[in-house]
Amino acid sequence: MMRKTLPLMNYVKSHPEIVSQLVDLIGITSIMEVLIRLIGADETMYSSYADSMQWLDDIQVLEMIVDKFSSSDSAEVHANAAEILCAVTRYAPPALATKISSPSFVGRLFHHAFEDSRPKSVLVHSLSVCISLLDPKRLVSASYQAFRSQLSHGTLVTASPETVNGMLDSLGDLLKLLDVSSAENILPTTYGSLQPPLGKHRLKIVEFISVLLSIGSEVAEMRLIDLGAIKHVINLFFEYPFNNFLHHHVENIIVSCLESKQDHLIAHVLDECELVTRILEAEKNSALSIDLTKRTLSSEGRTPPRVGFVGHITRIANKLIQLANSNSTIQSHLQQNSGWTEWHASILTKRNAVENVYQWACGRPTSMQDRGRDSDDEDFRDRDYDVAALASNLSQAFKYGIYPSEDVDEAQASQERDDEDVYFDDEAAEVVINSLRLGDDPDSGSLFTNSNWFAFDEDKALNDGPEASLSANLESPSPNVDDDDMDEVVLGDPIDDT
Repeated sequence: MMRKTLPLMNYVKSHPEIVSQLVDLIGITSIMEVLIRLIGADETMYSSYADSMQWLDDIQVLEMIVDKFSSSDSAEVHANAAEILCAVTRYAPPALATKISSPSFVGRLFHHAFEDSRPKSVLVHSLSVCISLLDPKRLVSASYQAFRSQLSHGTLVTASPETVNGMLDSLGDLLKLLDVSSAENILPTTYGSLQPPLGKHRLKIVEFISVLLSIGSEVAEMRLIDLGAIKHVINLFFEYPFNNFLHHHVENIIVSCLESKQDHLIAHVLDECELVTRILEAEKNSALSIDLTKRTLSSEGRTPPRVGFVGHITRIANKLIQLANSNSTIQSHLQQNSGWTEWHASILTKRNAVENVYQWACGRPTSMQDRGRDSDDEDFRDRDYDVAALASNLSQAFKYGIYPSEDVDEAQASQERDDEDVYFDDEAAEVVINSLRLGDDPDSGSLFTNSNWFAFDEDKALNDGPEASLSANLESPSPNVDDDDMDEVVLGDPIDDT
């Protein structure tokens, strides 16, 4: 398919049954990858590409794939079918993009999801496709997006008002599945029990609501208010105090509402959903409930643990304070609540001070304070190394423990020498560190990747002082090394006093 794409596509066109046979084996991940390439939802580009995509549309390949939600009970089949459809939404050929975003196709998805006796995986993966239609970049990495932006044979599918309306038609049935009052199953946990557990399908519905609010559709916002969806998910937030996946999505829902330009949506969250009151009540009763009518119960005979959403509550409260500076509705609502004013002054302010990592006295270099990105995303070449600290650590490494087991006694003896007798002292170590390029030159390697970082040129060595001693020691071959290995640097043995 990569090297002989056109001949293969011509063969498939002459044997159309191949496509249906591949779809029948969609539960196999390798077959799924072949189908993704076959329908053009990847980087493949070849002559007569448009004709091939039109042919695939004519034989209704998307309908074959979506109907696997109905004809199979395998979760692997559902997951792979959804993966192909999501790939189409992320970067679809024009012929298929129009079809997958049509209200009729969305209706077909939900029809399979709401069929009687269907596994919950059908609903979960159908919603994944709808989420990808609303926000195609949601599950795509930054590098993938950058790569896609260089291509020109397809476009991201954007949710049209007709697509959103097709989803809203099934919103009422979705919200019925959020009701946990009739469920009787109980899940024991380390902290107590869930009666019932939230379940992956309900979590996916909350995620779908979160994405639906993020697109800024006023029609969707009004429908969610009328059906009580926002109030329902906020209730779930407090009923399941240890489900941080749920808390993350509900926090996004609340922030989307508060940042909305629609006053009725902000008023709904503050007044009808009683967001501030719920936050204050949760802060006042921060231990897990022992009430048997609650969804999450603490274990008998044990001290109830603290609820697990305090961090999310803190972030929501800080967002309220931030938005109150520019929104009079939020500001007046907070000022009228005396409990909020007291809690903000006595608890929230102190908590923010304690949790401000930039004020911590340890573990956070000063040079990192002004950086806004996450440390996990930083390039190692763009770090500010503390040369003095590295030199000190390197010196200690050579003085302690970096010796073969048979030289332990000799190593211990060397530790007892005076500082002036240590062949690799702090000053010499700092010279080594300063001589490194610390990754400034991409071709030269960095401090932690260059395996030959102690091998200096002879013209870089100084003539006197500890630096000269260091250079001489590093360039002196070990007596145990053959002549053929003279160019290798050997470290480890201290200089003999004699």
